[in-house]
Amino acid sequence: MSTKSKQGPHQETTLQLGDKRGLWGAFAGLIVAVLIAYPLSVCVAYATHPGTQKLFGGRLESASQAGYQAFWWILALLCLSLPFIVGFGIAKLSARTVGIIAAVVVVFLILVIVLGQMFVF
Repeated sequence: MSTKSKQGPHQETTLQLGDKRGLWGAFAGLIVAVLIAYPLSVCVAYATHPGTQKLFGGRLESASQAGYQAFWWILALLCLSLPFIVGFGIAKLSARTVGIIAAVVVVFLILVIVLGQMFVF
């Protein structure tokens, strides 16, 4: 005979975010850190090797060396801050926090566009 009829009801457990929001934030930050590892290393490589300025040609090649390096260092620092911003956003996840994160992302995009226009074009 079957043993299924003798088993009691199966208890299922679900994932509770309650007290572990910080851990979820750290996990999300770790995932973002893995995703930006290569772009971060490229930014640092471009910033530390001035010879790479010639790879881009055109207007970027004629930009000043200090401006070229500053552009890539700023991008590297902003890429490095992304995992912390995402982790903080997941851990706190309130309307105010989401607004702060949105403002940081907007400032990041504006800086990239402005610096790109100043030093590339």
